[in-house]
Amino acid sequence: MAKPTHGQLLSVGYERRTIEELVAVLQAASVEVLVDVRLNAISRKRGFSKTALATALEEAGIEYRHERALGNPKDNRDAFRQGHREARRRYERHLSNGASPSKDEIVELARTRRVALFCYERDHTECHRSCISASALRDAPELQLVEL
Repeated sequence: MAKPTHGQLLSVGYERRTIEELVAVLQAASVEVLVDVRLNAISRKRGFSKTALATALEEAGIEYRHERALGNPKDNRDAFRQGHREARRRYERHLSNGASPSKDEIVELARTRRVALFCYERDHTECHRSCISASALRDAPELQLVEL
């Protein structure tokens, strides 16, 4: 079955993955654009800092974009990961106050290309990607969410 080229927003985390595994997962899902939604695109894990990640993706034919505005503010991350509702609400406010132009661009891009939101947490529900995708799906209900 051929994968559609648009109409889906994918979500992927690199927790417990190597850069090679991530690239393989993205290629298998026919991802065209990876949108890094980390506030700071740095990592102590080999291959996942901005420059190394962009290089590996480029070699695989995948476009890399860093959307810093969509990052979860540092002072909100731990509470968010722990499942605190107020932390989720704080991020949702952040998303609608200033980060919405970046989110709107991602929605438009997902209408025509295979776009994956990218951050650390492998479990989509533990990551702020879940808020971004929920907001995107409210704006564009024709999109489908695919968790990788």
